[in-house]
Amino acid sequence: MFMLMDESPHDRSRYEAWIIPSILYANIGMFILSLLFDPMKMGISLNPLTFLSPKTQSLLLLGATGTLPIDRFGRWWTLIAANFLHGSILHIFFNMMAFYQIAPLIIRQFGGWRMIIIYFVSGVVGFWTSYMAGVSLTIGASAAICGLMGAALYYGKRRNDAYGRMIFGAMANWAICLAVFGFLAPGIDNWGHAGGGVAGAVCAAILGYQEKSPENRWHRVLGAGCVVVTAGVLIWAVVSGGYLRMQM
Repeated sequence: MFMLMDESPHDRSRYEAWIIPSILYANIGMFILSLLFDPMKMGISLNPLTFLSPKTQSLLLLGATGTLPIDRFGRWWTLIAANFLHGSILHIFFNMMAFYQIAPLIIRQFGGWRMIIIYFVSGVVGFWTSYMAGVSLTIGASAAICGLMGAALYYGKRRNDAYGRMIFGAMANWAICLAVFGFLAPGIDNWGHAGGGVAGAVCAAILGYQEKSPENRWHRVLGAGCVVVTAGVLIWAVVSGGYLRMQM
């Protein structure tokens, strides 16, 4: 049952404390599970880019998204599940490090529930953008993380004082580095990054931030809805993926 009354900052801090660890654990748990789906064939090599990499088949079973799983199998729910899958230990390490650094800023400026909404919507829109661009198979939390970056850029630009300019400059540097890396390194889903970043900025503009519009009951309801939908999709991904794996 959700509390719909306004809450103090102290009350908010009590329930916001679970948000970052829960997203981290969900990503780590899905990564470990993707390795365990086919432990004898996971990537174990001296190449850091492929070290401890799940097999493509395992990622498909657990919810990798793109034109292949959506057009061929109608798996639209993968637009959510793919946000919690990663292709190697290095992939998940860098994504979770970025999330761990950016998420506290978004929670502080927007509130925990609005951070959840931005993260959820940005991930889905980012992968939908990839799908529309014809990307056949894609995974990773970076579309959602780019959404947090987009929200931070919006906040810094709107605030437009010394603190806002500092945030905008820091996030702009991150965005530039990510864009350069995306165009130089193979296999990067630049469509997902761009779609997620734009979605995050748009969400921030619609939802508002704490100094202008304190978090309210509807933000909490929408955020809780995102949590429930995500949990349901991940449970379905694990159960259906495990069933299909046993049939092979």
